[in-house]
Parts: sequence; structure tokens; C-alpha cells
Amino acid sequence: MHPFTITKASDTTEALKAGGRGGRYIAGGTTLVDLMRETVERPDVLVDITALPLHDVDRTEDGGLRIGALVRMAEAAAHPAVRDSYPVISQALELSASAQLRNMATIGGNVMQRTRCTYFRDVTADCNKREPGSGCAALNGFNRSHAILGTSDQCVATHPSDLAVALAALEASVHLMAPDKGRRTIPITDFLLQPGSTPDREQALQPGELITSVEIPALPRPLKSGYLKVRDRQSYEFALTSAAVALHIRGGTILDAKVAAGGVGTVPWKLPAVEQALIGERPSARLWHKAAGHAAEGTHPLRHNGFKVELLKRTVEQQLSTVGGTS
Repeated sequence: MHPFTITKASDTTEALKAGGRGGRYIAGGTTLVDLMRETVERPDVLVDITALPLHDVDRTEDGGLRIGALVRMAEAAAHPAVRDSYPVISQALELSASAQLRNMATIGGNVMQRTRCTYFRDVTADCNKREPGSGCAALNGFNRSHAILGTSDQCVATHPSDLAVALAALEASVHLMAPDKGRRTIPITDFLLQPGSTPDREQALQPGELITSVEIPALPRPLKSGYLKVRDRQSYEFALTSAAVALHIRGGTILDAKVAAGGVGTVPWKLPAVEQALIGERPSARLWHKAAGHAAEGTHPLRHNGFKVELLKRTVEQQLSTVGGTS
């Protein structure tokens, strides 16, 4: 492991000052420490931010929900406000990692986690995300688990977060604070970046910026939601495909729809064509099948992951049916 120093910030000012000097923020460390062991990440300075006041789950004035960046995954999943209003969030969290990791990992860290691409984590393999300009071994290697949406000739790695898929579906935003105490808010679909020609730049962060919370907007009620994850085994495994669905149904008509997919994109993949196919329609098996057909639009399968195209459509269809029923 590369030598490093660690400092524990007692307040936000101290943390931002250290971050502005190039320190890397760490809380649960369930991703970063692993990457440091593998020498994929080699920070010189770590800033322990666990003492910062970012541990709350609060209702916003307009009826949305704000989750502090340091709330543990297990805490967020079990919180009554999350479970009652946004079960898709609770389900996505509970289907992530192991119970031990969920007890340590934070919401901010989950959104920031890096890909599980085996070539990225193998420092002997070519990887533009880890070493820009070196190439992408996955393009012509074994790419069964890789992306079919949002790829480029530089990178085809998937984003691993289940939570981020649910947040993308719900059109959540990320709140940030900079070392100069400036604040800004970015939609999560803009915060997480597709690889394009700069796969090493994964988030729209400025130097030293700190995630303070994620915010889910107020959505029409009643709202039914849920998360479906398809994987090779039922525990401690990342998604081959997943679907986050939230539907506002009143008087037997779908008035609003929020749908996103995971396991198939270089970022959590919002599915606007599926959403538009649902709005104004009545729930039915035929509608779910027709709408889910739009999920695979724009896919670019690789040699070993062509099966994901059909699996994506079936996953979305199944979760539409589960959430929306056929009444």
C-alpha cells in the first residue's frame, strides 16, 4: 500500500481546508480502502469526515427528503421517512452489498464509489479510467458484466451503485460544499459523468468539494415504487440489470412515471422513453410489455454481454408489473 497520512476533521471548515489542499475525504472507507490496498488509488492524505454534522434524514419544506452524506446505508434503509415515502430507496440499499458493509458505508460514499470492472482493479491491465491513454482491456476482453449504454471507445465499465439508480429514477440532486464555503446543487444524472473521451473524470466535482447530502424532490401522491435487481447470485453481487420504478396512479390512470436502470450503463440510466410510454395510460400487462420495449433503445452490446439487451427489457417489464399491477 502507498504510504499516506490521515487527519480527523473536527468540523466542516477544517475538513474543507484539508480537502482544498488535495486531501481525499473518507468516512466508511468500504470502497476507497479496498482500492488503496490494490494500489488503484494512491492518495497521500486522507481526511476523516465522520465527525461532521451530516448524519440526519430530514423532510424538506416542500415535502421532499434530504439524506445527509454521512448517514449509513443501513440507517437510511431503515428510516421511517425513507421506507414510507420511497421504498425504492430502501429496497435498493438493502440489495446492496452485505449487512456488515451497509452498517459502515455512507450515502455519499455509495454515490461516489468506483466501478467494479476487473480490468480497472487489475493494475497490470490497460484501463483509461485508471491511467488515461493506456487503452481499455475490456473492449476486446471478457466483457460479460460491462455496459451496453453510455459507452465510448475509451471505457465500457458500469457504475456499480444500486442506490444511484433509485436516485436517478426519482430525479434526486446532490448538494455540494466547496473549500471557499460556496454551495451548489446538481441533479445526480449530471453529477455522475459518462466516460466519453475522459473516462477518468467520473463526477462533476470541483477540487476539494464535499458532498453534504442528497435530496429527493417532493413527488405526486400516491406514489408506488420499488427496485428489482437481477444478478448471478442472491447476495453480495452486483447487478447484471436492475430497474427502479416509481408510479403515480390515480383513478386508474398513470399520471407520472419515473424509471431508471442499473447494471447496463456507464452511469445509472434514466429511461425517458419508457416513462413517456406510460403516462396517460391504464396499467396492464400489455402496457408494461410495450413500454419496456423502449428500455433497450440506443444499446451497444459487446461480444459477451448481448444477453443484457433482452434481460434489460424483461427486468423493466417485471418491475413495472410489480409496482403498477394490472388493475
